Amino acid sequence: MSTDPIQSIIDQAIAEFGHIDILVNNAGIIRRQDSVKFSEKDWDDVINLNLKSVFFFCQAAANQFMKQGTGGKIINIASMLSFQGGIRVPSYTASKSGVKGITMLMANEWAKHGININAIAPGYMATANTAQLRADESRSSEILGRIPADRWGTPEDLKGPVVFLASSASDYVNGYTIAVDGGWLAR
Repeated sequence: MSTDPIQSIIDQAIAEFGHIDILVNNAGIIRRQDSVKFSEKDWDDVINLNLKSVFFFCQAAANQFMKQGTGGKIINIASMLSFQGGIRVPSYTASKSGVKGITMLMANEWAKHGININAIAPGYMATANTAQLRADESRSSEILGRIPADRWGTPEDLKGPVVFLASSASDYVNGYTIAVDGGWLAR
């Protein structure tokens, strides 16, 4: 086993299943503060988890896919803020924009190895990351007023796009970020 924590996770999957076919990078945190007051610690915490770990998990999975000679599927979780600036979430916006960017870069480099790498950009989802927003009645109402679906998304709303991107139905989709946002970006 490797002493590198990411490679150790890949090694554990290989030991248990004999190979890997799909990676879904879904970890993420958010810190809210005006950008003029945002701390370096909060910046680093968010960038390290949301972008750095995504990059190195993708790299480890791609190396394994190439070693196996089987290709594979990588699905990164970006955000609608990969397309927009956001408010009071500078490191989150930077990290999720970076996820969209490295997804495209990796598709350019790895498609020839049969590796499909795409991203999903959730909109406002009813998760722990948005609890503070949903608890603020005024802000929640503003957000819902802009979502054509007139509701917060749920993790279940991501199932279909994940299954599609993990399946052979998406074999010719590469480097794309699919918005799952109830129509937010259409406004």
